[in-house]
Amino acid sequence: MSDNSQKQALSDITLAVMGLLDSWKLETQEIQAVLCLPETMRVRALNKLREGTDVLPDSPEVLRRAGYLLRISDALRTTYPLNPRMAGRWVRQGHRRFGRRSPLSIILRDGESGLIAVLSELDCTFSWDLTGSQSMGYRPTQS
Repeated sequence: MSDNSQKQALSDITLAVMGLLDSWKLETQEIQAVLCLPETMRVRALNKLREGTDVLPDSPEVLRRAGYLLRISDALRTTYPLNPRMAGRWVRQGHRRFGRRSPLSIILRDGESGLIAVLSELDCTFSWDLTGSQSMGYRPTQS
C-alpha cells in the first residue's frame, strides 16, 4: 500500500470511528479509554480527529480497537437497519447476556477483551472464527 493510500485509509478509519463514538455520545474520558488513547489527550486533539485534520495514532492497539468498533457498528447497522439511533441506545442499556451490564460498561471496564465480548455477542461469525464454534459467552475479568 502506498504512503498516500495508507494515510487516506487511516483518515477514513479515524472519521468513521469518531463519528461512531460521537453517535454513542461518549465523553472525552470514555473515548480515551475505548480507543486506548493517552489520558493527556485534550478535547482540542479529539476535535482534530473529528474534523479530519488529524488521524488516530498509528498504534497496533489503537487500530485493533478501531477495527472492533467498526465491526460493532456494522453489526448494529444490520441488527437495527430501520432505526440507526437504536445503536446508541443498545450500547448503553443493560443486557441479560452481560449480567445486566451495558455493552459500553463492558468495553470501558475490560478494554480490548470487552470490545471482543461485545462484538462476539453481535456477530456470530466473529464469535465462531474466534472460538472454532465453542461457546464464547461473556466472562467478566476479575477486578
